[in-house]
Amino acid sequence: MKTHKIETPFEEYTYDELPEADRKLVDTAKDMTRNSYAPYSRFHVGAAILLDNGVIIKGSNQENVAYPSGTCAERTACYQASALHPGVPMRKIAIAAWTNGHFQENPISPCGACRQALAEYEAKYGPIEVILYGEKGIYKLPSVSSLLPFTFTEF
Repeated sequence: MKTHKIETPFEEYTYDELPEADRKLVDTAKDMTRNSYAPYSRFHVGAAILLDNGVIIKGSNQENVAYPSGTCAERTACYQASALHPGVPMRKIAIAAWTNGHFQENPISPCGACRQALAEYEAKYGPIEVILYGEKGIYKLPSVSSLLPFTFTEF
């Protein structure tokens, strides 16, 4: 038997420490929480994806009374990016969440389904940096695979 260890490297920033381009992406994700349709969970999530061509694609979570029919902000954004800009690599994604009248104090990360969806685009185009916004700190991870180390991208 062998024991293996998986570590997740990430950097923590304050908003002011972020490079200007990353602040713009975070601000876009924060703005997108306002476009969320979340009457059931009241958990408003926004996402912003920077494409290789400089375009920023936006997404927000969209709930439905038939609960599994809703879509998370991250998948809304990545599917829109692929549909509107086929063949253009995704380079970064920023994610923010707002609930109970304020942004989350600590960063939130994508759910498993969103991690898997993003992992497929990362397998196709290369690393997608992940920026997770929280009022008390912002986490930057080098790739989606940092969040999902045993990705399922081939069958």
